[in-house]
Amino acid sequence: MFKRGILSLLALLLTFGESLAEEAQTPKLNSGDTAWMLVSTALVVLMTIPGLALFYGGLSKKKDVLNTIVMSFIAYAIVSFLWVLYGYSLAFNGDIGGVIGSLSKFLLHGVTMESLNGTIPEYLFVGFQLTFAAITVALISGSYIERMKFSAWVLFTILWFSFVYVPVAHWVWGGGFLAKLSALDFAGGTVVHINAGIAGLVGALFLGKRKDPILKPHNLTLVAIGTGLLWFGWFGFNAGSAVASNALAAIALLNTNTATALAAITWMLTEKIFTRKATLLGFCSGAVAGLVAITPAAGFVNLLGAIIIGILAGFLPYFAVAKIKPALGYDDALDVFGIHGIAGILGALLTGLLADPSVNSAGKGLLYGNPSQLWIQALSVFVVLIYDLIATGIILLVIKVITGLRVSEEEELSGLDLSQHGERAYEFE
Repeated sequence: MFKRGILSLLALLLTFGESLAEEAQTPKLNSGDTAWMLVSTALVVLMTIPGLALFYGGLSKKKDVLNTIVMSFIAYAIVSFLWVLYGYSLAFNGDIGGVIGSLSKFLLHGVTMESLNGTIPEYLFVGFQLTFAAITVALISGSYIERMKFSAWVLFTILWFSFVYVPVAHWVWGGGFLAKLSALDFAGGTVVHINAGIAGLVGALFLGKRKDPILKPHNLTLVAIGTGLLWFGWFGFNAGSAVASNALAAIALLNTNTATALAAITWMLTEKIFTRKATLLGFCSGAVAGLVAITPAAGFVNLLGAIIIGILAGFLPYFAVAKIKPALGYDDALDVFGIHGIAGILGALLTGLLADPSVNSAGKGLLYGNPSQLWIQALSVFVVLIYDLIATGIILLVIKVITGLRVSEEEELSGLDLSQHGERAYEFE
């Protein structure tokens, strides 16, 4: 009898222990993580509207500023709908051959008030990732401004989001084949910036040069405001990609700020050496290059790694913009490839070199005993680059047949604000 009682007690304790273990493994809603991710999502929205819109708008000619701004706004609006319609499901739900997700969460079917992604509501994770998709498309517009039909841009937004951004996001973040290879991209170096940079270059080549291809920012005050909003919002972009309110988010934020500051300083110093002038535009360009380069590495490198990335990000993209682009003669109007493409590639490769497992156990670079990580990073860059180049080219060819790509010479000379929208930015002139 006593022996049977002991056995029953042991069985009861074992069952209780198993239930506690299961409970510990079951994700629970964390209010602190949820609060931080709500803030991060709002910060990334701010990056596009109005941050990027003002940054690009200030860089454009005054007769094209409204068209430039509305390209970012319409991209955000279109992607906002397409993401909840099918984008999220295809990027983050299931996996078909490592290439794409499934449509089982079409229109967020099956996402409920109780659904979680880790410790935050799934609805919130949907919204956070939406903001990344939207800004990626909006970034591309900087290569196309002052000569692309607005109707062509709308069609491009729909097609490029569907056939380029969504599959690449799945490959890297949604459990696709690059994720299975352990490619590292903390907050979007490959998915966002290399992706946008290559698409910008391809489109610039398809569209050809503007009649006046010289960069003549009509309002550097807007550029400075846009840069400040991008820098501020990027803390949500990078620190938010920890998807938790923790030490990883904190170091991602600090790495982001450090790299950005050093890239801005380095660009200005380089510019001063070669042109004898240190400009506000140079500072802003360097800051954006630093933000881009640290993005894939923000949650993987230590502070020294962030310093190295920041200095190189202020140096190499400068030469891509100031020396290589003029030599090759392509008209990437606002240097989307020169800044986002080059700095994105730089950041992705340096992540494979500098990833410190003491910062994030998910990443271990060459300098910490894992040389294969650098090759994996190089492969991920190459795959995205080639796919993006081919897919964007096909998309632009289709659009050329349907609507045409470029406005007439007369419309370009009069300005796209009037020809495409019937408005002026400055009616008092």
